[in-house]
Amino acid sequence: MKSALCKVLHPIAGRPMILYVIDALASSGIDRIIVVVGHQADEVKSCAGDSAVEFVVQEPQLGTGHAVAMARRVLEKFGGSILVVPGDVPLIEAEMIQRFRSFHEGRGSRLSVMTCTFDDPSGYGRVVRNDAGEVLRIVEERDASPDEKEIREVNTGIYCVESALLFSLLERVSAENAQGEYYLTDIVEEAVETQVRVHGFSADDPDQVIGINTRADLARANRIVWGKIRESLMLNGVTMLDPSTVYVDHGVRVGPDTVIHPSVTLCGDTRIGGSCTIEPGVLIKDSVIGEGVKVMLGSRMDSASVGNGATIGPMAHLRPEARIGRNARIGNFVEVKKTDFGDNSKAAHLTYLGDAAVGEDVNIGCGTITCNYDGKKKHRTIIGDRCFIGSDVQFVAPVEIGEGSLIGAGSTITKDVPPRSLAVARGKQKNYPLRKGQLPERSGEDRKS
Repeated sequence: MKSALCKVLHPIAGRPMILYVIDALASSGIDRIIVVVGHQADEVKSCAGDSAVEFVVQEPQLGTGHAVAMARRVLEKFGGSILVVPGDVPLIEAEMIQRFRSFHEGRGSRLSVMTCTFDDPSGYGRVVRNDAGEVLRIVEERDASPDEKEIREVNTGIYCVESALLFSLLERVSAENAQGEYYLTDIVEEAVETQVRVHGFSADDPDQVIGINTRADLARANRIVWGKIRESLMLNGVTMLDPSTVYVDHGVRVGPDTVIHPSVTLCGDTRIGGSCTIEPGVLIKDSVIGEGVKVMLGSRMDSASVGNGATIGPMAHLRPEARIGRNARIGNFVEVKKTDFGDNSKAAHLTYLGDAAVGEDVNIGCGTITCNYDGKKKHRTIIGDRCFIGSDVQFVAPVEIGEGSLIGAGSTITKDVPPRSLAVARGKQKNYPLRKGQLPERSGEDRKS
């Protein structure tokens, strides 16, 4: 991956890939899930800590066979079959796991391996069979001969093995290979040498068993998951004008009759109601959007909430803890942060509202700013119901404007304003005649005309 981040923590559709694997196992009816961790173990534990899993630490990391062997101490008394699944096969689904288990149990198999046939098997271990179609061994690509590299049937890294057999085979595995590691794949050849038949289960959906080894693999997995999410939303009444350009992460919910335009990103813990319109270039993260909301071109929301019937944008920015009321309007180039903005209120353009409470039926004029930071602390501005704020007003917080008040354009308000008052805070205009030498020169064209 060429990354400072542990591979299994890389997100797919906004969610760490290991959580997809854990969910698939849990949904398939697996009784006990053990996660073997090594590199960035604490971070992986933190990520998966809410799941009903156990952790085993592999230290040092000496290969996949060594990783599975580390689980022996917590499975010594277990007498059933052990399903081994890599943490970097995030698209595997519960139904595929169930079919694999049924295949293993139905044949009375002691060791089964899940395989798949790829058009391009590059990067995967190849499955070598004899003329009778029996699995003989799995050879990693680095160790494969030219003929073996032509094989298109690959190892998915998923096994079902009788517990006692698994650990006895791992004791026979050596690290004499190109990487100097203990390969889990070697248990197949060791089993054949001890007269244990290996059964191969062929997965019929290559997408489910792709492994993530590069950023290109990660991008492919994202496309697959995003495609499934889009399909599900459209089947449940959401319109997407150009689905391939819409990115909706795992867990996002969108109500029916909402129309999503091209180049929209919906991520995190986002909830969008029905009958909304999301115009092009919008990004919504960790936010709650009510019914019938219109989010216009190029707007961004992060940890915000918007009431029913509101209009946002174009080019608006709702920052964390922005709470916009019903039928309110946040217009173009308006930024709102940690502010309660009341029902039916309007801030149509070019305004910053931070650390504020704005009442209902308030009109905020163009260029208004809440000056909330004094260099050390943030302070709050409170604007009561039915106030009218003229253009280019600065509120130097902390300050409170009583309900029904009017603030004259161009005012800098530093003191509280009582209810139903007119506040004007600007210098008196004076006009002075210019003397002849002070008049601006006219151009030649002006003189001719």
